[in-house]
Amino acid sequence: MEQRYSKAETLALRRKHIGPSCKVFFAKDPLKIVRAQGQYMFDEKGEKYLDCINNVAHVGHSHPYVIKAATKQMELLNTNSRFLHDNLVQYAQRLTATLPEKLSVCYFVNSGSEANDLALRLARWYHGHQDVITLENAYHGHVTSVIDISPYKFNELGKDSKKEFVHVAPSPDVYRGKYREDHPDPASAYAEEVKKIIEETQKNGRKIAAFIAESMQSCGGQIIPPVGYFQKVAEYVHAAGGVFIADEVQVGFGRVGKHFWAFQLQGEDFVPDIVTMGKPIGNGHPMSCVVTTREIAESFGASGLEYFNTFGGNPVSCAIGLAVLEVIEKEDLQGNATRVGSYLLELLAEQKEKHPLVGDIRGVGLFVGVDLVKDREMRTPATAEALHLIYKLKEHQILLSADGPHRNVLKFKPPMCFSMEDAKHVVETIDALLTEMEEANGMKTENDASTNAQCKRKVTEGSSQPEGANESITHMNGTACRQENGLFSKKCSVPSERIRT
Repeated sequence: MEQRYSKAETLALRRKHIGPSCKVFFAKDPLKIVRAQGQYMFDEKGEKYLDCINNVAHVGHSHPYVIKAATKQMELLNTNSRFLHDNLVQYAQRLTATLPEKLSVCYFVNSGSEANDLALRLARWYHGHQDVITLENAYHGHVTSVIDISPYKFNELGKDSKKEFVHVAPSPDVYRGKYREDHPDPASAYAEEVKKIIEETQKNGRKIAAFIAESMQSCGGQIIPPVGYFQKVAEYVHAAGGVFIADEVQVGFGRVGKHFWAFQLQGEDFVPDIVTMGKPIGNGHPMSCVVTTREIAESFGASGLEYFNTFGGNPVSCAIGLAVLEVIEKEDLQGNATRVGSYLLELLAEQKEKHPLVGDIRGVGLFVGVDLVKDREMRTPATAEALHLIYKLKEHQILLSADGPHRNVLKFKPPMCFSMEDAKHVVETIDALLTEMEEANGMKTENDASTNAQCKRKVTEGSSQPEGANESITHMNGTACRQENGLFSKKCSVPSERIRT
């Protein structure tokens, strides 16, 4: 494919005209991607990269059915959402059919950040309260209102950056958090922390408008809350006159496999008051949505302030949204997420048995985290090792990222067409690279021969999930293994900027 500029010229022009805070992946040697298809991306030389992180292209890059729907509608009409159009109401009807019955009213917007901003407005108007409870390491977007409730961002600005109306609860992380996997009831313990915040807030004369959380924390380190946590938090928040906002921007639309929405992992007895969504909704097209109850929507409508969004829910966006829902169903991408996700977790569990650097494997469906540690007993984050690994994977034409508060968690959030062959290829490459890293440092690799043989099992195209794989949430923490790893010094030159995906 002929390019207007060379890679060097493109990079030079970016540095000249694009804001310096707009970072790129792999800053030492950024990729110039010129096309993509399915789970693969191609650079200007035609080199193919396996995409393990792009949850934006939810049903696969450049999906022909989605492109056809967009093109067909664009040839007819794209206009202001204030005109009547069947696509808007049809999509709202189809989308709400995937949610619990009480979540029936939609507001269409253009990004996940905008969706979370609107969710805060809905919550604050509902009972006239202002304060918001968020989680440690949370990220909810880049507009001012949601940066204020995103510790992942505002903590970078210094200790005095948290606003008075924001209250931060412990992340419900049973591997690194305050209450771990050996606690008899971590869900209740973490919920009690929220209750304490509410009580302290009320003592100070303030009132809670909302509790907001990603249904599974992504930038926070691929954290899956213990079952029952959301129910108990919702009980305390409702009693205080607040609402529960579930942020599904990164984890919705069948990514968890057995459910369409990640909050459903908590059980049928939990239903949020507001759900926000983005990224996957349009397969890369700028589109997002807030869905709430009739009661909250009518309260917002009674404010007398008209809600106006020129292109949220325009005919083209809704045609694309409908196409994405149809592809998820027709191609059984939820089923694929379950089968391939289970297989990926099984292969990674074998690596945990083999490699001391692997401290924890956690995930469900095609949302998986690998927590790398220098010391399994102390759970010391292996930050430099994680960054080194993702750069080495890039050399092998595999795109993966690392995140979490220590930037030591490998993040798997691939397009939903990710295959068993892809999972096998990635894990075999990780296996070889970890072996190389551990041998360079004199670390003992456990179960070497047997695990390697297991990892290299044959997989056929379209095969069912491997024997022993299951649909349950997996959380395999490391056992005691006090081996220090000094492979990388604190002065490691690998770039360490956080880049959200």
